Amino acid sequence: MACEITELVGRCLTGDEAAMRQFVGRFQQVVFALCLKMLGHRQDAEDVTQETFLRVFRNLDRWDNQRPILPWLMAIAANRCRTARARRVSRPAASPLLPDPPDRRPESDPELGEELDQALGELREEYQTCFRLFYQQESSCAEIGEVMGVPEGTVKTWLHRARAELAEKLKRRGVLPGGSYELHRL
Repeated sequence: MACEITELVGRCLTGDEAAMRQFVGRFQQVVFALCLKMLGHRQDAEDVTQETFLRVFRNLDRWDNQRPILPWLMAIAANRCRTARARRVSRPAASPLLPDPPDRRPESDPELGEELDQALGELREEYQTCFRLFYQQESSCAEIGEVMGVPEGTVKTWLHRARAELAEKLKRRGVLPGGSYELHRL
C-alpha cells in the first residue's frame, strides 16, 4: 500500500492528471468528512476540501515518503478548516435562503446526535478537532498528534477533557443521567 501511494505521488509530481484525479478520488471522502465536521456547512466543506487538494498538490514534493500520507493530508485539511473558520469570524454572516441539509444522525437516537453535535460545538477548538478525528475519523492518538502538531500525550489529555466536558454539558441538558456514563458509546 505504501509503495502504491509513493508511486501515485510520483506520478502526480510529474503532472499526470489521471494520477491527480486518482489521488483525489482516493482521499476526497475522508478529507470532506473532516471538513464538514469541523465547519458544519456543506458548501464551506466543499470549498475547503478543494483548497486542501490544491495545497496538497502545490506541496506534494515536501511530503516525506517514509511517513504515511494520510496524517499529512489531514493536517493540511485541518489547517485549511481553521483558516476558513477565522475568515468566517471576520466577515458578516450571510442569511441563507435555504438551510443546509441536516447531517446524518444515528438512526437509533437522532435527538442524542443533535445534542452531541451542539455540545461538541461549544468545546474549545482543539478538543473538538481531537474528538472528531478520534471518534468520527477513527484516527489514532499518534495520527492526531501529527495532524495537530502536538505530542500524543497532549492528544490523550484533550480527548479526556473533551469527553468529560461533553458528558457534563449533556448532563446539564438532561440528555445523560447524572451517574457515570461512558461517553465513548455515543
